[in-house]
Amino acid sequence: QVQPVESGGGLVQAGGSLRLSCAASGRTFSPYGMGWFRQAPGKEREFVATISRYGDTYYADSVKGRFSISRDNAKNTVYLQMNSLKPEDTAVYFCAAGDYGSTASRYNNWGQGTQVTVSS
Repeated sequence: QVQPVESGGGLVQAGGSLRLSCAASGRTFSPYGMGWFRQAPGKEREFVATISRYGDTYYADSVKGRFSISRDNAKNTVYLQMNSLKPEDTAVYFCAAGDYGSTASRYNNWGQGTQVTVSS
Protein backbone atom coordinates (compact mmCIF):
# COMPACT_ATOMS: atom_id res chain seq x y z
CA GLN A 1 0.00 0.00 0.00
CA VAL A 2 1.08 3.53 -0.75
CA GLN A 3 -0.30 6.36 1.36
CA PRO A 4 -0.20 9.78 -0.31
CA VAL A 5 0.17 12.94 1.78
CA GLU A 6 -0.38 16.29 0.07
CA SER A 7 1.21 19.63 0.95
CA GLY A 8 1.76 23.03 -0.59
CA GLY A 9 -1.75 24.40 -0.74
CA GLY A 10 -2.60 27.93 0.29
CA LEU A 11 -4.02 31.28 -0.73
CA VAL A 12 -2.78 32.94 -3.91
CA GLN A 13 -3.94 35.78 -6.12
CA ALA A 14 -5.26 35.16 -9.59
CA GLY A 15 -2.39 34.84 -12.03
CA GLY A 16 -0.08 33.46 -9.38
CA SER A 17 1.54 30.06 -8.95
CA LEU A 18 1.64 27.25 -6.44
CA ARG A 19 3.41 23.91 -6.36
CA LEU A 20 1.68 21.02 -4.65
CA SER A 21 3.65 18.05 -3.42
CA CYS A 22 2.48 14.54 -2.70
CA ALA A 23 4.79 12.37 -0.64
CA ALA A 24 3.93 8.69 -0.75
CA SER A 25 4.75 6.68 2.35
CA GLY A 26 4.76 2.92 2.60
CA ARG A 27 5.95 0.96 -0.37
CA THR A 28 7.93 2.59 -3.15
CA PHE A 29 5.58 4.32 -5.49
CA SER A 30 7.62 3.92 -8.68
CA PRO A 31 5.33 1.15 -10.05
CA TYR A 32 2.22 3.29 -9.55
CA GLY A 33 0.44 5.75 -11.70
CA MET A 34 -0.27 8.92 -9.75
CA GLY A 35 -3.06 11.39 -10.18
CA TRP A 36 -4.31 14.74 -8.96
CA PHE A 37 -8.00 15.44 -8.55
CA ARG A 38 -9.84 18.41 -7.08
CA GLN A 39 -13.19 19.11 -5.50
CA ALA A 40 -14.74 22.54 -5.24
CA PRO A 41 -17.55 23.29 -2.75
CA GLY A 42 -20.83 21.87 -3.96
CA LYS A 43 -19.22 20.12 -6.91
CA GLU A 44 -18.11 16.60 -7.65
CA ARG A 45 -14.50 15.54 -7.55
CA GLU A 46 -12.86 16.09 -10.93
CA PHE A 47 -9.73 14.91 -12.63
CA VAL A 48 -6.81 17.33 -12.96
CA ALA A 49 -3.69 15.44 -14.10
CA THR A 50 -2.08 12.03 -14.13
CA ILE A 51 1.40 10.63 -14.62
CA SER A 52 2.27 7.04 -15.43
CA ARG A 53 5.08 4.99 -13.96
CA TYR A 54 6.99 5.76 -17.18
CA GLY A 55 6.40 9.52 -17.03
CA ASP A 56 3.55 9.81 -19.53
CA THR A 57 1.23 12.65 -18.61
CA TYR A 58 -2.35 13.62 -19.31
CA TYR A 59 -4.31 16.71 -18.27
CA ALA A 60 -7.85 17.94 -17.99
CA ASP A 61 -8.64 20.48 -20.69
CA SER A 62 -9.31 23.10 -18.04
CA VAL A 63 -5.71 23.04 -16.80
CA LYS A 64 -3.79 22.10 -19.94
CA GLY A 65 -0.97 24.55 -20.60
CA ARG A 66 -1.15 25.96 -17.06
CA PHE A 67 -0.49 22.96 -14.81
CA SER A 68 2.36 20.47 -14.98
CA ILE A 69 2.62 17.12 -13.20
CA SER A 70 5.97 15.48 -12.51
CA ARG A 71 7.40 12.79 -10.28
CA ASP A 72 10.65 12.07 -8.48
CA ASN A 73 10.78 8.35 -7.81
CA ALA A 74 13.92 8.70 -5.68
CA LYS A 75 11.93 10.90 -3.30
CA ASN A 76 8.64 9.00 -3.62
CA THR A 77 7.05 12.33 -4.49
CA VAL A 78 4.80 13.67 -7.22
CA TYR A 79 4.36 17.37 -7.90
CA LEU A 80 1.72 19.57 -9.43
CA GLN A 81 3.04 22.91 -10.63
CA MET A 82 0.12 25.30 -11.06
CA ASN A 83 0.67 28.53 -12.98
CA SER A 84 -1.68 31.29 -14.14
CA LEU A 85 -4.12 30.31 -11.44
CA LYS A 86 -7.75 31.37 -11.76
CA PRO A 87 -10.46 31.74 -9.10
CA GLU A 88 -12.18 28.70 -10.61
CA ASP A 89 -9.14 26.62 -9.64
CA THR A 90 -10.17 27.03 -6.00
CA ALA A 91 -10.73 23.56 -4.57
CA VAL A 92 -9.38 20.88 -2.30
CA TYR A 93 -6.71 19.04 -4.27
CA PHE A 94 -6.26 15.33 -3.73
CA CYS A 95 -3.37 13.10 -4.68
CA ALA A 96 -4.03 9.47 -5.50
CA ALA A 97 -1.96 6.36 -6.21
CA GLY A 98 -3.03 3.56 -8.47
CA ASP A 99 -3.12 3.32 -12.22
CA TYR A 100 -2.60 5.86 -14.95
CA GLY A 101 -5.81 7.47 -16.07
CA SER A 102 -8.41 10.17 -15.61
CA THR A 103 -11.11 8.27 -13.73
CA ALA A 104 -11.12 8.11 -9.94
CA SER A 105 -11.86 4.39 -9.96
CA ARG A 106 -8.36 3.68 -11.29
CA TYR A 107 -6.86 4.85 -7.98
CA ASN A 108 -6.85 2.84 -4.76
CA ASN A 109 -5.11 5.10 -2.28
CA TRP A 110 -6.03 8.72 -1.66
CA GLY A 111 -4.57 11.51 0.41
CA GLN A 112 -6.55 13.79 2.71
CA GLY A 113 -6.32 16.76 0.40
CA THR A 114 -4.86 20.25 0.52
CA GLN A 115 -6.84 23.47 0.09
CA VAL A 116 -6.02 25.83 -2.77
CA THR A 117 -7.76 29.18 -2.77
CA VAL A 118 -7.32 31.66 -5.62
CA SER A 119 -8.54 35.18 -4.96
CA SER A 120 -9.67 37.51 -7.72
